[in-house]
Amino acid sequence: MARNILILGASYGSLLATKLLMAGHNVTLVCRGKTAELINRDGTEVRIKLRDEPTHRAIFSRDQPGKLDATSPGDVVLSRYDLVGLAMQEPQYTNHTIRVLMIKIAAAKLPCLSIMNMPPLPYLKRIPALAEMDLDEAYTNAQVWERFEPGLVTLCSPDPQAFRPPEEAANVLHVGLPTNFKAAAFADDAHNKLLRELETDIDAVRLDGLDVPVKLKVFNSLFVPLAKWSMLLTGNYRCITPEEPQSIRDAVHGDLKVSQSIYDHVDAVARRLGADPQDQVPFAKYAKAAESLLKPSSAARAVAAGAPFIERVDLLVKLISLRLNMANADIDRTVQIVDQKLNERIEAGGI
Repeated sequence: MARNILILGASYGSLLATKLLMAGHNVTLVCRGKTAELINRDGTEVRIKLRDEPTHRAIFSRDQPGKLDATSPGDVVLSRYDLVGLAMQEPQYTNHTIRVLMIKIAAAKLPCLSIMNMPPLPYLKRIPALAEMDLDEAYTNAQVWERFEPGLVTLCSPDPQAFRPPEEAANVLHVGLPTNFKAAAFADDAHNKLLRELETDIDAVRLDGLDVPVKLKVFNSLFVPLAKWSMLLTGNYRCITPEEPQSIRDAVHGDLKVSQSIYDHVDAVARRLGADPQDQVPFAKYAKAAESLLKPSSAARAVAAGAPFIERVDLLVKLISLRLNMANADIDRTVQIVDQKLNERIEAGGI
């Protein structure tokens, strides 16, 4: 049966959307009006490399069994949808029209699957050790999440690396690292049945008889998506330097000893919260993957482009570490550099 999925965010969200469309499900992307017009006219194009193929394939939404449309936030009719995907950068949820839509989503009690790097606050409330921690400081506006029931929000580790080529139109996405989305289960069995149905359907997709990378994998553990934190703190946020941004590869491999120390520390924080070592990704595997990540992270690119706000997983991990009496000087230094660069942008913009 075709499901109807609403995804907030047409950039990174178009990757998950494409996998759902290939599996025969219908997707609506929520985005700016001009981007919605473009997508409704031309569809989306996601470029992805299949295993053992030398070049990327262009996968067009118009060629898939599922149907795609796009709309602006104010035009969403929530009664159409079975599931909401959250694929915007966390600061974008402070936009007034998005906030209004979020209030409606929470009131409709629709299950929400986040593929954000920054975990939604209701998801963190599902982790007993974090349920009473005050972590609002790490969020651009924590009030966005107040109305959501924790059990209706889950987190999908956004491990696949993808970006919009700057020379291309806004409906094109290039996948640089085609790994899997790893989702924690919802609290409700009915919502998990839907999630596993999507997992099975995506897994069955073939292109010219070949398997298509970037699966949706569902886990019972709440901690599996937290494995991404070690990667973000070791690579993504260290792309932000006092000068120009550096690639993820250089951030990780510039000093492997320091990188492993940061990675291991964040893993230890997750274990203190309740993660099993089996939930985590070995540093050697991450370091190997980082060798192919030749661009700065999206956070670093946003700061370089003048963004006054970005997702602050670095600050979130610092706050949690402090609450657990596990402060780390390298993480503190990363947070200090990110704060400094963002303050420079704010001051330059007269904000």
